[in-house]
Amino acid sequence: MPIDYEKRDGVAYITLNNPAKANILDKHTSDAISDAWVDLWEDRDIRCAILTGKGDRHFCGGHNLQPRADLTAEDREYLRTQRIFWPLAGTVNGQKTGVDGRMGDHYPRVWKPVIAAINGWAAGAGMYMLLTSTDIRIASAEHAMFKFGLLTQGWVGNGPGPSMLVKQLRYVDAMKILLTDEAFDAAEALRVGLINEVVPHEQLMARAETLARHICTLPPAAVRMMKEFVIRFGQLPDDQAWQVQNLMNSMLIQTTMDGEEGRKAFNEKRPPQFTGTLRKRGEPWPEPSEEDAKRLDEAYRSGEY
Repeated sequence: MPIDYEKRDGVAYITLNNPAKANILDKHTSDAISDAWVDLWEDRDIRCAILTGKGDRHFCGGHNLQPRADLTAEDREYLRTQRIFWPLAGTVNGQKTGVDGRMGDHYPRVWKPVIAAINGWAAGAGMYMLLTSTDIRIASAEHAMFKFGLLTQGWVGNGPGPSMLVKQLRYVDAMKILLTDEAFDAAEALRVGLINEVVPHEQLMARAETLARHICTLPPAAVRMMKEFVIRFGQLPDDQAWQVQNLMNSMLIQTTMDGEEGRKAFNEKRPPQFTGTLRKRGEPWPEPSEEDAKRLDEAYRSGEY
Protein backbone atom coordinates (compact mmCIF):
# COMPACT_ATOMS: atom_id res chain seq x y z
CA MET A 1 0.00 0.00 0.00
CA PRO A 2 1.36 3.48 -0.87
CA ILE A 3 0.04 4.86 2.44
CA ASP A 4 -0.87 3.52 5.84
CA TYR A 5 -4.29 4.78 6.90
CA GLU A 6 -5.85 4.03 10.25
CA LYS A 7 -8.28 5.61 12.69
CA ARG A 8 -8.03 5.41 16.47
CA ASP A 9 -10.22 7.10 19.06
CA GLY A 10 -11.22 10.07 16.94
CA VAL A 11 -7.87 10.60 15.20
CA ALA A 12 -7.04 9.61 11.61
CA TYR A 13 -3.42 8.73 10.79
CA ILE A 14 -2.11 9.14 7.23
CA THR A 15 1.43 7.84 6.75
CA LEU A 16 3.15 8.01 3.37
CA ASN A 17 4.70 4.57 3.07
CA ASN A 18 7.30 4.38 0.34
CA PRO A 19 10.55 5.18 2.20
CA ALA A 20 12.69 3.46 -0.42
CA LYS A 21 11.59 6.16 -2.89
CA ALA A 22 11.53 9.13 -0.49
CA ASN A 23 7.78 8.77 0.14
CA ILE A 24 7.19 10.52 -3.17
CA LEU A 25 3.77 11.26 -4.62
CA ASP A 26 3.13 8.98 -7.56
CA LYS A 27 -0.32 8.37 -9.02
CA HIS A 28 -1.17 5.49 -6.67
CA THR A 29 -0.10 7.47 -3.60
CA SER A 30 -2.03 10.57 -4.67
CA ASP A 31 -5.18 8.52 -5.23
CA ALA A 32 -4.80 6.81 -1.84
CA ILE A 33 -4.31 10.13 -0.04
CA SER A 34 -7.34 11.57 -1.82
CA ASP A 35 -9.48 8.66 -0.65
CA ALA A 36 -8.18 9.09 2.91
CA TRP A 37 -9.04 12.81 2.98
CA VAL A 38 -12.57 12.06 1.82
CA ASP A 39 -13.00 9.24 4.34
CA LEU A 40 -11.80 11.22 7.36
CA TRP A 41 -13.91 14.19 6.30
CA GLU A 42 -17.09 12.16 6.04
CA ASP A 43 -16.48 10.11 9.21
CA ARG A 44 -18.20 12.11 11.94
CA ASP A 45 -16.27 10.24 14.63
CA ILE A 46 -12.95 11.62 13.33
CA ARG A 47 -12.09 14.97 14.88
CA CYS A 48 -8.45 15.40 13.88
CA ALA A 49 -5.80 13.94 11.56
CA ILE A 50 -2.04 13.41 11.73
CA LEU A 51 -0.04 13.36 8.50
CA THR A 52 3.50 11.95 8.47
CA GLY A 53 5.94 9.81 6.48
CA LYS A 54 7.45 6.40 7.04
CA GLY A 55 11.02 6.27 8.33
CA ASP A 56 13.33 9.05 9.43
CA ARG A 57 14.63 10.38 6.13
CA HIS A 58 11.64 11.72 4.20
CA PHE A 59 8.28 13.22 5.06
CA CYS A 60 7.62 13.54 1.33
CA GLY A 61 10.36 14.03 -1.24
CA GLY A 62 8.08 15.50 -3.89
CA HIS A 63 6.33 14.28 -6.98
CA ASN A 64 7.39 11.31 -9.06
CA LEU A 65 9.27 13.04 -11.87
CA GLN A 66 9.83 9.82 -13.81
CA PRO A 67 7.53 9.96 -16.89
CA ARG A 68 5.68 7.04 -18.38
CA ALA A 69 7.92 4.91 -20.55
CA ASP A 70 5.56 5.09 -23.55
CA LEU A 71 5.63 8.92 -23.75
CA THR A 72 8.19 10.93 -25.66
CA ALA A 73 9.35 14.40 -24.63
CA GLU A 74 7.13 15.81 -27.39
CA ASP A 75 4.13 13.83 -26.08
CA ARG A 76 4.62 15.25 -22.60
CA GLU A 77 4.87 18.80 -23.90
CA TYR A 78 1.68 18.33 -25.91
CA LEU A 79 -0.24 16.99 -22.90
CA ARG A 80 0.97 19.80 -20.63
CA THR A 81 -0.19 22.36 -23.18
CA GLN A 82 -3.54 20.59 -23.53
CA ARG A 83 -4.03 20.72 -19.77
CA ILE A 84 -3.93 24.53 -19.85
CA PHE A 85 -6.77 24.89 -22.35
CA TRP A 86 -8.78 21.68 -21.93
CA PRO A 87 -8.53 20.40 -18.34
CA LEU A 88 -10.61 17.33 -17.59
CA ALA A 89 -13.97 17.80 -15.93
CA GLY A 90 -13.80 17.56 -12.16
CA THR A 91 -10.19 18.75 -11.97
CA VAL A 92 -8.36 21.80 -10.67
CA ASN A 93 -5.60 22.80 -13.10
CA GLY A 94 -5.62 19.26 -14.41
CA GLN A 95 -5.65 17.53 -11.03
CA LYS A 96 -8.63 15.60 -9.72
CA THR A 97 -10.49 17.61 -7.10
CA GLY A 98 -10.46 16.40 -3.54
CA VAL A 99 -12.55 17.34 -0.51
CA ASP A 100 -12.15 21.06 -1.13
CA GLY A 101 -12.84 21.61 -4.81
CA ARG A 102 -10.49 24.57 -5.05
CA MET A 103 -7.46 22.32 -4.63
CA GLY A 104 -6.28 19.10 -6.23
CA ASP A 105 -6.60 15.64 -4.78
CA HIS A 106 -3.60 15.67 -2.44
CA TYR A 107 -3.69 19.40 -1.67
CA PRO A 108 -7.19 19.76 -0.22
CA ARG A 109 -8.23 21.64 2.85
CA VAL A 110 -10.54 19.51 4.93
CA TRP A 111 -12.50 21.39 7.57
CA LYS A 112 -10.94 19.33 10.34
CA PRO A 113 -7.57 20.04 11.97
CA VAL A 114 -4.58 18.34 10.35
CA ILE A 115 -1.31 18.04 12.26
CA ALA A 116 1.91 17.42 10.32
CA ALA A 117 4.56 15.30 12.04
CA ILE A 118 7.51 16.15 9.80
CA ASN A 119 9.87 13.22 10.18
CA GLY A 120 12.36 14.05 7.41
CA TRP A 121 12.68 15.93 4.12
CA ALA A 122 9.66 17.92 2.96
CA ALA A 123 10.51 18.93 -0.60
CA GLY A 124 8.50 19.91 -3.66
CA ALA A 125 5.02 18.45 -3.28
CA GLY A 126 5.90 17.64 0.33
CA MET A 127 6.16 21.38 0.97
CA TYR A 128 2.90 21.93 -0.91
CA MET A 129 1.09 19.49 1.35
CA LEU A 130 2.40 21.24 4.44
CA LEU A 131 1.24 24.63 3.19
CA THR A 132 -2.17 23.64 1.85
CA SER A 133 -3.41 20.71 3.91
CA THR A 134 -1.93 21.08 7.40
CA ASP A 135 -2.72 23.49 10.21
CA ILE A 136 -0.24 22.61 12.97
CA ARG A 137 3.30 21.50 12.12
CA ILE A 138 5.73 19.66 14.40
CA ALA A 139 9.21 18.87 13.07
CA SER A 140 11.94 16.41 13.99
CA ALA A 141 15.00 18.27 15.28
CA GLU A 142 17.38 15.70 13.83
CA HIS A 143 15.83 14.84 10.48
CA ALA A 144 13.39 17.48 9.20
CA MET A 145 14.61 19.45 6.18
CA PHE A 146 12.75 21.70 3.78
CA LYS A 147 13.19 22.69 0.13
CA PHE A 148 10.88 23.88 -2.61
CA GLY A 149 12.94 22.39 -5.43
CA LEU A 150 11.44 24.61 -8.12
CA LEU A 151 13.96 27.03 -9.60
CA THR A 152 16.71 24.44 -9.34
CA GLN A 153 14.55 22.26 -11.61
CA GLY A 154 14.11 25.13 -14.06
CA TRP A 155 10.45 25.85 -13.35
CA VAL A 156 8.04 27.65 -11.01
CA GLY A 157 5.95 24.54 -10.33
CA ASN A 158 2.44 23.28 -11.05
CA GLY A 159 1.21 23.26 -7.46
CA PRO A 160 -0.13 26.06 -5.23
CA GLY A 161 2.93 26.18 -2.96
CA PRO A 162 4.51 29.57 -3.83
CA SER A 163 1.31 31.57 -3.39
CA MET A 164 0.53 29.79 -0.12
CA LEU A 165 4.06 30.41 1.17
CA VAL A 166 3.81 34.15 0.58
CA LYS A 167 0.46 34.25 2.40
CA GLN A 168 1.76 32.34 5.42
CA LEU A 169 5.23 33.88 5.91
CA ARG A 170 6.78 37.32 5.83
CA TYR A 171 7.45 38.44 2.26
CA VAL A 172 11.23 38.54 2.74
CA ASP A 173 11.38 35.06 4.25
CA ALA A 174 9.12 33.57 1.60
CA MET A 175 11.07 35.16 -1.23
CA LYS A 176 14.41 34.00 0.13
CA ILE A 177 13.09 30.43 0.21
CA LEU A 178 11.68 30.69 -3.31
CA LEU A 179 14.42 32.67 -5.03
CA THR A 180 17.46 30.87 -3.60
CA ASP A 181 15.78 27.44 -3.59
CA GLU A 182 18.17 26.40 -0.84
CA ALA A 183 17.41 23.67 1.68
CA PHE A 184 16.91 24.68 5.30
CA ASP A 185 16.55 22.86 8.58
CA ALA A 186 13.92 22.72 11.31
CA ALA A 187 15.47 25.55 13.31
CA GLU A 188 15.21 27.91 10.34
CA ALA A 189 11.69 26.69 9.58
CA LEU A 190 10.73 27.56 13.14
CA ARG A 191 12.36 30.99 12.91
CA VAL A 192 10.43 31.99 9.79
CA GLY A 193 7.14 30.59 11.12
CA LEU A 194 6.71 27.68 8.72
CA ILE A 195 6.33 25.25 11.64
CA ASN A 196 5.08 25.47 15.23
CA GLU A 197 7.55 23.34 17.17
CA VAL A 198 10.79 21.39 16.91
CA VAL A 199 11.09 18.28 19.08
CA PRO A 200 13.54 15.37 19.34
CA HIS A 201 12.73 12.78 16.72
CA GLU A 202 11.79 10.15 19.28
CA GLN A 203 9.11 12.50 20.66
CA LEU A 204 7.66 13.55 17.29
CA MET A 205 4.57 11.35 17.11
CA ALA A 206 3.92 11.59 20.85
CA ARG A 207 3.81 15.39 20.62
CA ALA A 208 1.53 15.29 17.56
CA GLU A 209 -0.79 12.85 19.35
CA THR A 210 -0.91 15.03 22.48
CA LEU A 211 -2.15 17.94 20.37
CA ALA A 212 -4.60 15.71 18.51
CA ARG A 213 -6.02 14.28 21.74
CA HIS A 214 -6.56 17.77 23.09
CA ILE A 215 -8.38 18.83 19.91
CA CYS A 216 -10.60 15.75 20.28
CA THR A 217 -11.91 17.17 23.58
CA LEU A 218 -13.16 20.36 21.90
CA PRO A 219 -16.60 20.86 20.27
CA PRO A 220 -16.24 19.20 16.85
CA ALA A 221 -18.67 21.40 14.92
CA ALA A 222 -17.14 24.59 16.33
CA VAL A 223 -13.60 23.36 15.61
CA ARG A 224 -14.38 22.62 11.99
CA MET A 225 -16.28 25.91 11.55
CA MET A 226 -13.38 27.85 13.07
CA LYS A 227 -11.05 26.39 10.45
CA GLU A 228 -13.53 27.04 7.65
CA PHE A 229 -14.05 30.62 8.83
CA VAL A 230 -10.33 31.40 8.86
CA ILE A 231 -9.67 29.87 5.43
CA ARG A 232 -12.79 31.02 3.59
CA PHE A 233 -13.44 34.37 5.22
CA GLY A 234 -10.38 35.38 7.25
CA GLN A 235 -9.03 37.68 4.53
CA LEU A 236 -12.25 39.65 4.11
CA PRO A 237 -12.34 43.24 5.40
CA ASP A 238 -12.66 43.16 9.18
CA ASP A 239 -16.31 44.25 9.32
CA GLN A 240 -17.36 41.62 6.77
CA ALA A 241 -15.35 38.85 8.43
CA TRP A 242 -16.83 39.79 11.80
CA GLN A 243 -20.34 39.60 10.35
CA VAL A 244 -19.73 36.10 8.98
CA GLN A 245 -18.18 35.05 12.29
CA ASN A 246 -21.25 36.22 14.20
CA LEU A 247 -23.58 34.36 11.83
CA MET A 248 -21.57 31.16 12.20
CA ASN A 249 -21.50 31.55 15.98
CA SER A 250 -25.26 32.03 16.11
CA MET A 251 -25.74 28.90 14.01
CA LEU A 252 -23.61 26.90 16.45
CA ILE A 253 -25.48 28.15 19.48
CA GLN A 254 -28.92 27.68 17.97
CA THR A 255 -28.48 24.39 16.11
CA THR A 256 -26.00 22.32 18.18
CA MET A 257 -25.94 21.32 21.85
CA ASP A 258 -22.25 22.13 22.37
CA GLY A 259 -22.72 25.83 23.07
CA GLU A 260 -25.17 25.03 25.85
CA GLU A 261 -22.88 22.29 27.20
CA GLY A 262 -19.94 24.70 27.28
CA ARG A 263 -21.84 27.26 29.33
CA LYS A 264 -23.25 24.61 31.69
CA ALA A 265 -19.84 23.06 32.28
CA PHE A 266 -18.32 26.46 33.01
CA ASN A 267 -21.03 27.35 35.51
CA GLU A 268 -20.92 23.91 37.11
CA LYS A 269 -17.10 23.99 37.25
CA ARG A 270 -16.67 20.68 35.45
CA PRO A 271 -14.97 19.55 32.21
CA PRO A 272 -17.33 19.88 29.23
CA GLN A 273 -18.41 16.83 27.23
CA PHE A 274 -18.71 18.01 23.64
CA THR A 275 -20.49 15.71 21.20
CA GLY A 276 -21.48 17.87 18.24
CA THR A 277 -25.11 16.76 18.70
CA LEU A 278 -27.51 18.71 16.49
CA ARG A 279 -30.44 20.52 18.04
CA LYS A 280 -33.96 19.97 16.70
CA ARG A 281 -35.80 23.00 15.39
CA GLY A 282 -38.24 24.19 18.07
CA GLU A 283 -41.46 26.10 18.36
CA PRO A 284 -41.58 29.84 17.56
CA TRP A 285 -40.97 32.28 20.40
CA PRO A 286 -44.21 33.57 21.97
CA GLU A 287 -44.73 37.30 21.64
CA PRO A 288 -43.54 38.90 24.92
CA SER A 289 -45.84 41.03 27.00
CA GLU A 290 -45.27 44.77 27.02
CA GLU A 291 -43.54 44.48 30.39
CA ASP A 292 -41.32 41.60 29.23
CA ALA A 293 -40.55 43.40 26.00
CA LYS A 294 -39.22 46.42 27.93
CA ARG A 295 -37.19 44.18 30.24
CA LEU A 296 -35.71 42.20 27.35
CA ASP A 297 -34.97 45.36 25.38
CA GLU A 298 -33.08 46.82 28.33
CA ALA A 299 -31.05 43.61 28.67
CA TYR A 300 -30.40 43.55 24.91
CA ARG A 301 -29.10 47.12 24.89
CA SER A 302 -26.92 46.45 27.92
CA GLY A 303 -25.15 43.60 26.19
CA GLU A 304 -25.29 41.56 29.39
CA TYR A 305 -26.81 38.33 28.14
